[in-house]
Amino acid sequence: MCEIFGICNKNEVNINRYLKTFYSHSPEHPHGWGLAVADGDNISIEKEPAQASKSNYLKQRLSLPIIVKTALAHIRYATIGDIAYKNCHPYSLKDNFSRRWTLIHNGTIFDYPPLNKFLWEQKGDTDSERILLYIIEQINRHQKSLGRLLDIQERFSLLDYIVSEMAKGNKLNLIIYDGEYMYVHTNYSNSLHYLQTDDGIMFSTRPLSDEYWQRVPMTTLISYKNGRQIFTGTNHGNEYTDNEESMKYLYQIFSNL
Repeated sequence: MCEIFGICNKNEVNINRYLKTFYSHSPEHPHGWGLAVADGDNISIEKEPAQASKSNYLKQRLSLPIIVKTALAHIRYATIGDIAYKNCHPYSLKDNFSRRWTLIHNGTIFDYPPLNKFLWEQKGDTDSERILLYIIEQINRHQKSLGRLLDIQERFSLLDYIVSEMAKGNKLNLIIYDGEYMYVHTNYSNSLHYLQTDDGIMFSTRPLSDEYWQRVPMTTLISYKNGRQIFTGTNHGNEYTDNEESMKYLYQIFSNL
């Protein structure tokens, strides 16, 4: 199981202390790290297929101030896909109207047939990359039909539908950023928390400080802009719980790593 981090603020803040704590969990998630820093639709992504706490590059990066409004971070415990740069998060792609979408995922897709076609299109091997490819495909399909860019209500409604369907039987903790809005979803108990501050909101798999972190509402897609909650989706009720069948599936994958 990976860990994810995201921040959505109205003002720039220094996030070094939170990132240092987040990446300190990497001995439990040693197969890669990533960081995406956003400046509007411009995304700078850095990642390595290495344990974060052993990365000289990341150590140097964190020695300098990281001051942001929006950022995403990930540490990887490989369930699907080899230990390689191509399988490190975040993933980022543009739709056919040049809107850039960036995604981090904590979980496993056990069964969702619409993703299967992307096995031959993706650059890496992960189910997480296939999630983003599928989202972009659906965004493009709707935009082509309308002949224009989807507005935020249309984007949110489409993502709400996709996430609600994909969550059935699958572990789907996601943070997605579209250059304007951040979308957050969890369907696995006690695996995603948030910290509300005067400047905005921060998300993490585990609390990163002694401040008042709370659990993200379950089985509901929520959207934020400038640190403020904008949309709340359908409570689809598709909570993921560990079961014998999924554990066998993961064991088979781990044995091949």
